[in-house]
Amino acid sequence: MIRRIANTGGLGGPASGSAVLAVAFAAAGACLSAVDAAIVRSLNGAVHPFTIAFTRAFFGALAILPLVIAHPAVLRTSFPIRQHALRAALKLVALIAFFAAFVRGPLTDVTAIAFTSPIFVVLGAAFMLGERMGVMRIAAIGVGFAGALLIVGPTGAGLTLAMGFALLGAVVQAAIQLMLKSMSSGDDTSTLVVWNLLLTVPMAALVAAPFFTLPSGHDLALLALQGVLGALCMALMTHAFSLADASIVAPVDFLRLPLVALLGYALFDESPRSMTWAGGALICAAALMASRASRRARGGE
Repeated sequence: MIRRIANTGGLGGPASGSAVLAVAFAAAGACLSAVDAAIVRSLNGAVHPFTIAFTRAFFGALAILPLVIAHPAVLRTSFPIRQHALRAALKLVALIAFFAAFVRGPLTDVTAIAFTSPIFVVLGAAFMLGERMGVMRIAAIGVGFAGALLIVGPTGAGLTLAMGFALLGAVVQAAIQLMLKSMSSGDDTSTLVVWNLLLTVPMAALVAAPFFTLPSGHDLALLALQGVLGALCMALMTHAFSLADASIVAPVDFLRLPLVALLGYALFDESPRSMTWAGGALICAAALMASRASRRARGGE
């Protein structure tokens, strides 16, 4: 459905117009992601990360339920439900890992480490899908890990539990992207979003049940807001990728780093270290290199 909307006169238009819209949608998604991280930190450990994952999926599913009721065809899929379930399970693991990291570590450090995900995509594509590495991809891996070492090294935040959770989230997120390489060619992006949210709810409920305690009214309001914003962010990003090439959209997501830094400073009195900015810059550069290498590889096919 998202792709069909992109092909209508209102949003299709010239290629340049679509690219501008894609950048706008991606920028909005980056803003919502930054707010998402700030909400998790503002809960200050009062809500277990498993519970946060459940409420985010639950309220996100409620937000997209009118779409499913109005357009039930969105549930038609080319893949077995177990494949969607595997992706939803991986997404749940990534969410829990990032939530645990945001609770325990500086927001900017965690966000910078999260951007290593494209580097793990390159590694996974080489070892699991047999894609050729090439000089550009090898350089991207080296630069990306150099940036990560700056952040978690002795002069940075150190290899804390928070950084470990952030790295785990980045690796699992890369596995999800590798799955989407094949699934996005068979299903509409809205179908992938809907199945992911609907299947995540029961999975998250199972893992959250042993740790669940009813949040306070204030915390529950924040969790509901987070769920709606998460669903909206997912829709914005998938819509952006349907309007323009990933090489245009993906770099816009790096806005999250300064936005998270700004929110961390304004709300939680966090001041990012110089090593975080240096490492984050290297990681972002590495992700751009990986994206350009992938685009060249597709162009040569």
